[in-house]
Amino acid sequence: MKKVVKFGGSSLASAEQFQKVGEIIRADEGRRYVIPSAPGKRFEKDTKVTDMLYACYAKAEAKEDFSEELAAIEARYQEIIDGLGLSISLKEEFEEIARQFEAGAGKDYAASRGEYLNGRLMANYLGYEFIDPAEAVFFFDDGTFNAEKTNKALSVRLKDTQTAVIPGFYGAYDDGRICTFSRGGSDVTGSIVAKAIFADMYENWTDVSGFLVTDPRIIENPEVIETITYRELRELSYMGATVLHEDAIFPVRKEGIPINIRNTNRPDDRGTLIVESTCRRPKFTITGIAGKKGFAALNIEKDMMNAEIGFGRKVLEVFEENGVSFEHMPSGIDTMTIFVHQTEFEEHEQKIMAGIHRAVEPDSLELEADLALIAVVGRGMRSNRGVAGRIFSALAHANINIKMIDQGSSELNIIIGVRNEDFENAIKAIYDIFVTARL
Repeated sequence: MKKVVKFGGSSLASAEQFQKVGEIIRADEGRRYVIPSAPGKRFEKDTKVTDMLYACYAKAEAKEDFSEELAAIEARYQEIIDGLGLSISLKEEFEEIARQFEAGAGKDYAASRGEYLNGRLMANYLGYEFIDPAEAVFFFDDGTFNAEKTNKALSVRLKDTQTAVIPGFYGAYDDGRICTFSRGGSDVTGSIVAKAIFADMYENWTDVSGFLVTDPRIIENPEVIETITYRELRELSYMGATVLHEDAIFPVRKEGIPINIRNTNRPDDRGTLIVESTCRRPKFTITGIAGKKGFAALNIEKDMMNAEIGFGRKVLEVFEENGVSFEHMPSGIDTMTIFVHQTEFEEHEQKIMAGIHRAVEPDSLELEADLALIAVVGRGMRSNRGVAGRIFSALAHANINIKMIDQGSSELNIIIGVRNEDFENAIKAIYDIFVTARL
């Protein structure tokens, strides 16, 4: 069995955490390809190495003395080296980093050094081969990921490589300059490597025991989702639920490779299995609840709207012309409501409203601000009657007024709009009716 294992920054923040990771990898001979992040926080008020690198490079870019900041970063790695009793020295690596900083190598280069150096340590600690992503992960000139070239290069490079450490988060342009993914991009690297070697499993190790049913800042100790499909995960991630970088799904999804979210500090926990499809019945009717605040709704009313060909297109063209995207668009026979991010909309609100008046001559336009959207997601909703009714009932008992409800034809999710101040209580009410009541 071939497994790709990615470890997040909190999993590699110290020598003690490195030892936990080493034990996890050695406990399963299938864990042959390791994707490390840069060291994260060791304690609450600590600073991530990536942030230290950004701050250090900012000084270099301003032509200020950055030696003290670079020395602090070197000390973080030396602490890990000493704690593990390794003989490796990073002295030459830091001398090269200093030269590159002085030469203006760029922010992407600076940020990537956290993963690069941690990869060097991890390869030395495990006795695995080190592979620099700058030689096998490629980007186009506009900074977008070159999936085809990368897959070919990694497939060839790893074909006869039994064990390897490939740092996450970065790659290179064709001319060799370093380019990074967005923050959290080590998840993407792991997925890319899993695709290239046709892995049986991609294990993503972090500081939580899987994907939670809802936000632990709202519900204390929410249940862990045992199995979730890629589609369900996309719906929840879109609405703000974050454990895995959303772009990490695509490479493995195409190959049917499952992702297992695991906890480095609790390795015996099964975590969450992310799959394309499954016969496994979900533990609850719903899989998860996620949401965001900060939306506005523009309500458009016009008699016989449904008979006016091109009405919706004309309305959306006004938003497009003003560079504003919409989130949801529930409609009735004579009404249409456009939900948008409030901060994005505020700057253009008067132009958009005037544009809609000119485009479709509505009978009325009403604007409502300070709204939140909540997604209730679950493959089990298809085979259970009355899900929407139970949501309405739970919110009514909590004295919460529903501003909007939108259900996709797939019956995979229901989107509910409420006022910002009702957001947390709405999630608690929905969680209680579908999860707490079933425990």
